[in-house]
Amino acid sequence: MNINLLIKLLLVLIGFTFIGLQAFQWEIAGSGISALMLIGISVLYKKFSKFFEKQFFLFLLFFTLAEIIGFVYWFIPVEWLQTLDFTYYGANLLYITAYIFLIMHVLNGIEFRKMLKRFAGPAVILLILDIFCVYIVTDTAGSDFSGAEYILEFSYNGVIMVLLSVALLNYLYKDTNKAMLFLIGAIFIVFSEIIQMAYFYIVDSNDLSATYATFLVMAFLFLYIQSQFSTSKSFSELQDEKIKVS
Repeated sequence: MNINLLIKLLLVLIGFTFIGLQAFQWEIAGSGISALMLIGISVLYKKFSKFFEKQFFLFLLFFTLAEIIGFVYWFIPVEWLQTLDFTYYGANLLYITAYIFLIMHVLNGIEFRKMLKRFAGPAVILLILDIFCVYIVTDTAGSDFSGAEYILEFSYNGVIMVLLSVALLNYLYKDTNKAMLFLIGAIFIVFSEIIQMAYFYIVDSNDLSATYATFLVMAFLFLYIQSQFSTSKSFSELQDEKIKVS
């Protein structure tokens, strides 16, 4: 059997296992399987991707490191975390860095000023909605945060919303299958993050845990699929070229 296909089948199995473990709230095993899944996706992309892009690989790398830290957290003595939970700050900073690389990935090859000029109205609306959503989502669990934790969570949620907004503008600008798949992946990421926050700070529910895991697996599925498409020109750019040729 082709090793590429074998890895993909194993990752599908690992993905379903992760969802099952989260559904039963087996947190330690789920965290370990999640880290294993991300390692597998990173290896698959690095070794077998037809269209390798550095920013996307760095996104996978930093996200994987954050998941590994999340798994290691379960084995750290509680007294070590009483003064400063370095796993919490370290993992979240790695997640933020990963999402910044993902934003850079989607902006790769885009004339940013041209995009903002064409979609100035939607960009302003998205900015207002982003600020509102970040404030609401962060403030929902704000009573459980210290000052530093609140700033970190606010920054984390801000980067997530910027990712979603950039993905939407990218799709409007390019109008390609790759951009559409990236947008769907970004939507699943945002949903998984919001549901995870609700699970951590509001309701300890098996359904929320399983839903978060499902959305996370779907997010990486769509993000990986879009990474296998070459960077294509926008519909408007193709139309311009057609007019010039005519």
